[in-house]
Formats: sequence, C-alpha cells, structure tokens
Amino acid sequence: QVQLVESGGGLVQAGDSLRLSCAASGRTFVTYAMGWFRQAPGKEREFVGAISWSGLSTYYADSVKGRFTISRDDAENTVYLQMNSLKPEDTAVYYCAASRRRITSAQAMTPPSLYDYWGQGTQLTVSS
Repeated sequence: QVQLVESGGGLVQAGDSLRLSCAASGRTFVTYAMGWFRQAPGKEREFVGAISWSGLSTYYADSVKGRFTISRDDAENTVYLQMNSLKPEDTAVYYCAASRRRITSAQAMTPPSLYDYWGQGTQLTVSS
C-alpha cells in the first residue's frame, strides 16, 4: 500500500510560479510511475503530466507544456510539479497518483485508470 500526500497549493496571481510536492510512503516508490492530474469545479479530472518510474521520460498535456515540469527525487520519495506562468484556467484541485506499471514511456500514462494510488489533492487558485 502506498500513501500519497500532496502539498504546496495555495492562492497565487496570474504569471506567478508555484511548486507542488507529493510525498509517498513505502520503499517501492522508485518502481512507480507518477502522474499529476487536476480537477476544476464542474469538470472531469484531467491529465496534467507524468514521469516514468526511471525518471527518464516525462509527458505533459498540451495545456501545460512548456510551463509545467515534473521531477522526482527517489531518495526523498517525492515527486514535484513545478508550475510557471500560471493562468486562471490552471485553477483546480491537483492530485498526484502512482502506478505500479513499469511503462517506460510517460506518454502512455495519461489514462487515470492506469494509476493504483491517489493523493487527497491540493487546491491551487490563480487569480487574474
């Protein structure tokens, strides 16, 4: 069993930067692919980005490509989402998720159904 705890959300202004963290329990973190999703009020949960278990592959939704960066620190059992040039449309609850599948391409990790564990989410609000 893996527990995921997100942190770092808050209220920022458009154009600001923020980094979300997702701390994972368990000694097998290094074998998990990790993803970030978000859900805005009244909308379905959508894929933001993913990083392969090796850390060698990352993939992003078109809406965040070039602005968001995912990284992982396996020694700290933590995955990060660095968000730059934030926009009001980035406002959502952000969730991290872990997948036990040893998929080498992060591009294949977009469906929520591939993830086995989810965090409770952290709220990001971007004001205009």
